[in-house]
Amino acid sequence: MNPDRVLESFLEMVAIESPSWHEAPMAAYCAEKLAEMGFSVSFDASAAETGSDTGNLIAHLPGTVPGRVAFSAHLDTVKPCAGIEAVIEQRHICDEVTCRMAEVVCSAGDTILSADDKAGIAAIFEGVRSVVESGALRPDITVLLTTCEEQSLLGSSALADDALAWPADLPAASRGTAAAGLLDDGAVAAEPVPLFVLDADGAPGTIIMGAPYHWTLRARIKGRAAHAGVEPEEGVSAIQIASAAVAAMPLGRIDECTTANVGRIEGGVAVNIVPAACELEGECRSLYEDRVLAQRDAMTAALEDAAAQLGGTVEVAWELDYPAVVHEPGDAIVAHLEDAARAAGLASRHAISGGGADANVLAAKGADAITLGIGMTNFHSVDEYIEVADLRAMARYVEAIIAEYARN
Repeated sequence: MNPDRVLESFLEMVAIESPSWHEAPMAAYCAEKLAEMGFSVSFDASAAETGSDTGNLIAHLPGTVPGRVAFSAHLDTVKPCAGIEAVIEQRHICDEVTCRMAEVVCSAGDTILSADDKAGIAAIFEGVRSVVESGALRPDITVLLTTCEEQSLLGSSALADDALAWPADLPAASRGTAAAGLLDDGAVAAEPVPLFVLDADGAPGTIIMGAPYHWTLRARIKGRAAHAGVEPEEGVSAIQIASAAVAAMPLGRIDECTTANVGRIEGGVAVNIVPAACELEGECRSLYEDRVLAQRDAMTAALEDAAAQLGGTVEVAWELDYPAVVHEPGDAIVAHLEDAARAAGLASRHAISGGGADANVLAAKGADAITLGIGMTNFHSVDEYIEVADLRAMARYVEAIIAEYARN
């Protein structure tokens, strides 16, 4: 692993503006770099569904030993991301126990840094490049870079279900232990590809063991308009119904793995008119399906009860944005990650996330998907930063993961 090169690569990436739906320049940069490493690069047709100016990038590099491994990160960033100026500085980093000096990359203060998720891409590229340059044994490698991840995982959700299948031109014999048997037509049935999504906080070595189901609520509440000063008794306030419903909902942290929130209420036309309509949006999340469904039902019931009691009506619509992904400590992919972490000189740590990542979607698209912490801190804010040591550690980790799967 070249410690200077991974930093230089990251700094080049953060200078490329790539907000959601406008990832094409970043995608072109990545396609060029992957092609230089020997990957075959293609883009899928997801742009028609997501509205992005590019599709998801899918790249394959044939292995020198049987087996397969995949890495993923996302191309898009949140805003503000125009004219990012990256700064390298020494900073006191403090936790509950100690304080220390560390070299960090941060933004000049007016924008995000976009370590989320360009640090993940830089680490993948450097880890793979180091393996290729060293001539070390490697399994077949897939790199997936998605669009619109910051928009409820739109890019990965639009990925074709067979996009992570073995490349058609890869001989069956080279699939090694990943082959699970033969299908009726004689084709090789492969086990899900181990896929590592570099897109979480937490120091390198952090393994995200679980990320939740995510349901989004959209409700339209109807009351009856009336003059607020002349005949308010004739009106039914949609905003009052929404307020009563929210007050009755269990919200916030429901239990150790379940949360809920109402994030938007909008309605009314003037202060002297009892509002006849109101829209409300919220969400609920949980690692466990029975708990998230119970929370969803409780929020629905609160809306329906409030509407009935106050004389209005409500239309409630829920949408599953993505399912949960949960791993157990004894899972093979976790054991391989722990071995690779030791080889890279990192300490493994298991964590649970309250947010989703592309792994939530990719786990249902032919991948044994798991998310890894990459050290990004204060992401989605102008205070975002990443330690240079963590950026380099993640590149070593990628290299070690490839070596781990080349041996198995």
